[in-house]
Amino acid sequence: MRVLVVDDHVELAETVASGLRRQGMAVDVAVDGREALSRATVDAYDVIVLDRGLPGVHGDEVCRTLVAAGCASRVLMLTAAGTIEDRVSGLGLGSDDYLPKPFAFAELVARIHALSRRAGASLPPTLVRADLQLDPARRVATRAGTRLPLTPKEFSVLELLLRAQGAVVSAEQLLESVWDAHCDPFTNTVKMTMSRLRAKLGDPPLIVTLPHVGYQIP
Repeated sequence: MRVLVVDDHVELAETVASGLRRQGMAVDVAVDGREALSRATVDAYDVIVLDRGLPGVHGDEVCRTLVAAGCASRVLMLTAAGTIEDRVSGLGLGSDDYLPKPFAFAELVARIHALSRRAGASLPPTLVRADLQLDPARRVATRAGTRLPLTPKEFSVLELLLRAQGAVVSAEQLLESVWDAHCDPFTNTVKMTMSRLRAKLGDPPLIVTLPHVGYQIP
């Protein structure tokens, strides 16, 4: 899952981003509305966590612009104002969810996961392929009943492959969805992660490589 966190309080934005990365998400940070619009235009985000009270280009205007442009990203709006009227007006701008500050980090994570599921096709809560099972909510993957010791990146790569339901996922798609903007697209990061993931999955092999095309779990 790729997330954009937009907040002019840099320390808060980086703290939230670090926490989400520990949950296995690829996270970019923008500190004002103009940067948020620029990033959302260039990169495809599953969820945008948007502070409403941004200086310069206000969060309301960012949300309106994204909706008018047909942006596929789900928008979770944050604000220090938590009255019913504020929530109604925020949702009226086109945001998909609304969370008042201060918030519990666990609730933020749960809402991001919920929005991401809403963005795609409906899938069962547990993803299954052969004897492999993956529970995205609990961040647990097992094979033949044995829990797999996956890193957050390995878990996210495996989740993306399973969500593709047999379709091929290119290295570019993996980079865009699992890694953030700081990742060098010309490195062999995907190959190295895939090699470690294959080793942890064991035999018989589940992941198929299609040279110059991508990867799949058929």
